[in-house]
Amino acid sequence: MKNELIGLFDSGIGGTSIWKEVVKLLPNENTIYLADSKNAPYGEKSSEEILALSIKNTEYLISKGCKLIIVACNTATTNAIDYLRKNYTIPFIGIEPAIKPAALLSKTGAIGILATKGTLSSKLFEKTTKKYTKNITTIEQDGEGLVPLIEEGKLNSPEISTLLSTYLKPMLQFNIDHLVLGCTHYPYLIPQIKKIVGENVTIIDSGEAVAKQTKAVLEKYSLLSASSAKSFHQFYTNSETTVLKEILNDVSVAFTVEKLDF
Repeated sequence: MKNELIGLFDSGIGGTSIWKEVVKLLPNENTIYLADSKNAPYGEKSSEEILALSIKNTEYLISKGCKLIIVACNTATTNAIDYLRKNYTIPFIGIEPAIKPAALLSKTGAIGILATKGTLSSKLFEKTTKKYTKNITTIEQDGEGLVPLIEEGKLNSPEISTLLSTYLKPMLQFNIDHLVLGCTHYPYLIPQIKKIVGENVTIIDSGEAVAKQTKAVLEKYSLLSASSAKSFHQFYTNSETTVLKEILNDVSVAFTVEKLDF
């Protein structure tokens, strides 16, 4: 299984922020990425819908020969990863908001969390927050409307700026010094976010940590690629390919992007 694929799925293009970190750390691995943009955002769906979509995505990736799957979506992780781990034999890597490092590193005792409704209302999120923020003020904000705009390629649009200002400026009144990005789409908004929160707020996303965890799990199960050939990466989306290609325009590895009905 060593030379089989690493699979990733997300409710669209956001998980490519995770994919980029994985490829950077594991350059010999081949990957397949599934962008379920047709059903984005997952964060506004019921737990039952999110689980059903996660199962569908998982079974497609397994059918393509994946040795490990990264659930590159906070909402899918918090609502479905326990089920996936119990019902499939390959390892799964999940994405959780990086609450722990933010809480441990905070000097002001206040952190902000920008995430989707589906993540903020999940049992896993509640459990993680309770565990690490006993003496920390946490300001949680549903980033409603951001994912659809990102999916449309409107990263630098006035609409994005307006929403981010509305969501982030109230957090600054609580003197937050760390902002946790609880959705894999949001790292693409970091330049805009920095303009609003300034230099005194550290922005934390999960990409690098997920890549390190992926490597650790591959090593644990002796699944690291033994191939010396150039890696190759396949992207599939059930929406238009234009925005996905734009998001990948800074990528130097070989890849293909195809539209697929799934």
